[in-house]
Order: sequence, then structure tokens, then C-alpha cells
Amino acid sequence: MLTETEIISTIEMLNNENLDVRTITLGINILDCVSHDIKIFKENIFEKITNVSKDLVYVCNQIGDKYGIKVVNKRISVSPIAAAAGNFNSDQMVEIAHTMNDAAKKVQIDFIGGFTALVEKGISKGAMALIEAIPKALFETDRVCASVNVAATHAGINMDAVLMMGRAIKKAAELSAHQDGLACAKLCVFANIPPDCPFMAGAYLGIGEADAVINVGVSGPGVVKKAIERALSLDSKLDLGQISEIIKRTACKVTRVGELIGREVAENLNIGFGIVDLSLAPTPNVGDSVGEIFQALGLHSIGVPGTTAALAMLNDAVKKGGAFASSHVGGLSGAFIPVCEDLNIAEAAQKGFLSIEKLEAITSVCSVGLDMVPIPGDIPADVISAIIADEMAIGVINNKTTATRLIPVPNKKAGDNVFFGGLLGQATIIEVKNAHGPNNFVMHGGRIPAPIKSLGN
Repeated sequence: MLTETEIISTIEMLNNENLDVRTITLGINILDCVSHDIKIFKENIFEKITNVSKDLVYVCNQIGDKYGIKVVNKRISVSPIAAAAGNFNSDQMVEIAHTMNDAAKKVQIDFIGGFTALVEKGISKGAMALIEAIPKALFETDRVCASVNVAATHAGINMDAVLMMGRAIKKAAELSAHQDGLACAKLCVFANIPPDCPFMAGAYLGIGEADAVINVGVSGPGVVKKAIERALSLDSKLDLGQISEIIKRTACKVTRVGELIGREVAENLNIGFGIVDLSLAPTPNVGDSVGEIFQALGLHSIGVPGTTAALAMLNDAVKKGGAFASSHVGGLSGAFIPVCEDLNIAEAAQKGFLSIEKLEAITSVCSVGLDMVPIPGDIPADVISAIIADEMAIGVINNKTTATRLIPVPNKKAGDNVFFGGLLGQATIIEVKNAHGPNNFVMHGGRIPAPIKSLGN
């Protein structure tokens, strides 16, 4: 039985603490659209995507209005294009990206994911074509998101793919130089990519999923921050175990809200319900920042000593509370630490509290990675690949998801500002130290073997 205080606190979350359902993502299997004819394939995927998702926005808005809980983003993910369109070359892959973009526009979706290749153990013909097409596809479309899984704990790190992604990121930035490299904001490079993630740019519908499924991404950094502040204002002597318990109970309520909305949307669309992703997803708005949680916990800023321990405690408490609230959790499920998309984190980077090295360190305990990190535009492709390889190693060795979303901003240097607008936000470009000279380590290519797990320490 909920107490009166708990009911009031939930109402406060909705009215004053930015609680919302950050995203409802409709996953659509397009493997039954396969054809050797590019024209027929494009017609097939356009028809299936638009038919399955034609009521998504309307139903999300209707359910959101019913409960007074806003569904901020409605999105689509599809089967990995590299698998569904494996017969086509890179130019034809770009055509497919345009078709996905057109379908997203027709059903009024802001992003569609699934321009994806899974290459952790080897690169197929279709995956090669898709990776080659990524820069042009992302530059020429505005709603298509791409992801490439280059590493996995069971397979190791495909360094040939890592090298290709360094070059792809560089090329995408150059093509969109007039937009400060915006195309790179729609590209994630993963280790251990989850097949049911509802958050862009990494969303795709994995093999083994249903023909159509609703996945929900909850948010709530503002809610967690307020819960901590409220508790400490009542008792300033709370220890970290007690604060962890408060975060856990708060995450439980947030997850219940997400599952309620997601299940009702799925029922109205006559589509199966998939998972709730427990991630704390920030916005560039004051009061809705993951970075502010660290200040509520007593740190001067995210990035100072103690940050990694605080994030580890935060993530664990969110997962424990969320797992109690829902029987089906998945996706990334952790705190996002995007530099551009989080006002407080962007400020910490600007003031020097947060370096790319510290960001990399704290990704060992969060569930995402180097996310929306603007770096100088003159960073060579092999150095970008080396940064990717470092992040992939953290994911592979620790058997967790990690990713990079790096933006080498053309014609700008460390300390310059970059502005993308909307949820993508703005930030100061972060210095990449020791980035000079060819990186002969990554240039070896090949595949770093999968780690032995029986001697873990």
C-alpha cells in the first residue's frame, strides 16, 4: 500500500521535477522485406514501416494526455540494415537510408534507428557496404541514425572495423562541416550492443525479437536529484547507504510510470510490450541534468575525485529500484553522461573539471560510454579509432555495453564552443591529449581476442 507521502511525491515528480517518459520506440522487423531488387526492397520497407507505425504518435499522445505524463520522443527502430540489405552496394545503402528517412517523415517520427551493422567478429559484404555508406547516408538524411557493433565480450574487438569507423566518423564530420559535424551525432560505435535499446542513436531491433515490439525509455534525473535534496534537507546526516535506498525507491516509482505508459501504448497498438530501459537520460535544461545529481550528493562538480564512486552507487541503486518495478528491463539501463546533451556536464567540461580521460574512467561504471563528446576537428582518424578501441576494451573486459559518439568538429579546436540545438545541446570542445603522430598500435588491425573470464580480477 502506498503511503500518502509517496503519492504526493509522485505528483510532485510529474508537476515540478520533469518526470516524463523520455522515449517510446517501436521496433519493426523488416527481414521479411528482403529482395534482390533494390526498388522492391525500398518499397517493401517503406510500406511496412509506415503501416506498422501509422498510429504510434497519435496513441502516444493520447495515452500521455490521459495520465498527464508527456511522452517526449516517439521513435522507430528496424532490423539491422546490413543484414536485411546484404546484397546491395554502398550507393544503394544510401538510397535505403533515404527511404527510411521518408518513412520517418510520413509517420512524423523524429528519428529512425537500425542503419546498423554487427561486425564484432567479421565484416560481411553487406556490413562493409553499410559502413562505407554511413557518412553520406547520415549527411544526406536528417532522421536516420546509425550504429555499428565492433566488439563483444564473446568475440573480442574487431580492430579492422574500429579503423573503418574512425575514418567514417572523420568523413561524416567533414561532409557536415557547415553544421559543426552534426552527422556524427547520429552515429554510435558499440561494444556489446543491446538488441532492445529504445534510445537513439543506438536503437535497432535485434535478431530474436518479435515482429513488432514497444520498448520504453524512462528518464528522471531531475526526480532523483530532488529526492536526494529533499531527504538531505530533512536529515543532513544520512549516510550513503541510506541515500542509495532513497534513489532505489525513487527509481522504482519512475519505472512504474514508464511501464504503465508503455504497456497501454502497446495494448492500443495491438503490439507486444518489450522492455523498460532504466537509463537516466538528461536534457540540456536546468533541473533535468545527470550532472546535477552529483552536486546533490555533495560533489563540487561531476569530474572531481569521488565521481566514479558516486556514479557506481547511482547506477546500482537505479537498477535495483527499476528491476523491482518491472519484470522486463533491458536496453542500456544506466546513467547517460552525454557532454553536449547535459547542461551541467557541458559546464563541467568547460570549466576543466571533466576531461576525456575522466569521462572514459567513469564509463567503466555507467552503461553508455563517451557520449556526444565534441573533440577538435584536426584529430586524425587513427586517433579517433584509438579512442574507440579504448572504450571498446572497457566494455569487452567488463562484459558490459559501452559506446562512443564522438564529434570531431571541423575547423574548431579545444576550448571553442559548438551548438547543435534542441536535445543535442551545446558544449565546449574537449582537448584530446597526446594525439600526435601515427598510432601504429591500432594500425595493426586484425582482431583483439576475446578475454579469458576464468582468471578475472
